[in-house]
Amino acid sequence: MDFSLRFPTRLHEQAAETAYAFFHALPAVDTILVTNSCARGQAVPESDLDMAVLVLPDTTDEEIARLMSLWKDEVANSPVLHEFLQTGMFAHLHLDLIKGLYSPEVWDDGGGPDDFEIGIGNALAYSAPLHEVGPTYRALQACWLPYYGEDLRRQRLAMARSACAYDLEHIPFFVRRELYFQAFNRLYKAFQEFLQALFISRRVYPLTYDKWIRMQVVDWMGLPELYRELPGLLSVQKLESDELIEKAIKLKDLLDQWAKDP
Repeated sequence: MDFSLRFPTRLHEQAAETAYAFFHALPAVDTILVTNSCARGQAVPESDLDMAVLVLPDTTDEEIARLMSLWKDEVANSPVLHEFLQTGMFAHLHLDLIKGLYSPEVWDDGGGPDDFEIGIGNALAYSAPLHEVGPTYRALQACWLPYYGEDLRRQRLAMARSACAYDLEHIPFFVRRELYFQAFNRLYKAFQEFLQALFISRRVYPLTYDKWIRMQVVDWMGLPELYRELPGLLSVQKLESDELIEKAIKLKDLLDQWAKDP
């Protein structure tokens, strides 16, 4: 994956530099990151500007709240940021303060998917540091890249596979009770759990489970034959029928074929 930071407009860049100027001298701040589409060079003029400010691990929640309050004041009073936010109804500046603390969840029945791998990927694998890189950011990359430890990976894979199968098993029951919308909801949830298991099995951090699916499956993982099967799973011709059961059976077959360890 060959990505490089690229702002789609001069105003995107000026807004990012405004955020950098505000945060970079603060003692609690380690590294200022551009994330998502701008970080990957895939943004268009209508794209949001997404950023994350990595603070030192011992920064208190109270200090984070104070910094966010000051940042809100900066957004309200900055001519550059005001101009950027006026460029369109979908123009947003999303900025989060993060500590880089990643704790895997343990799901109960009905749990999943979660954002554990997504959080690591977007902050550490696919982000673009703006100017200086701090020691905390370097340490986090060394810890989590190219992927987390094998014992945890096997645990996470088993959990995601189990959750996917659990949701798929409920679909015939809901269809028999004519709860078709609930059955479709379970199918979509299982679809995202399948994607999570797929990424874990391939040791690739995801961007998300509801966008850029073709790019991630075809370009990143080199699985065009799998991708050809995916859009049809969520294309339902007749909701009030056994078609959802057929989709569930197909997704379970894909789970067993693709989302497992070799």
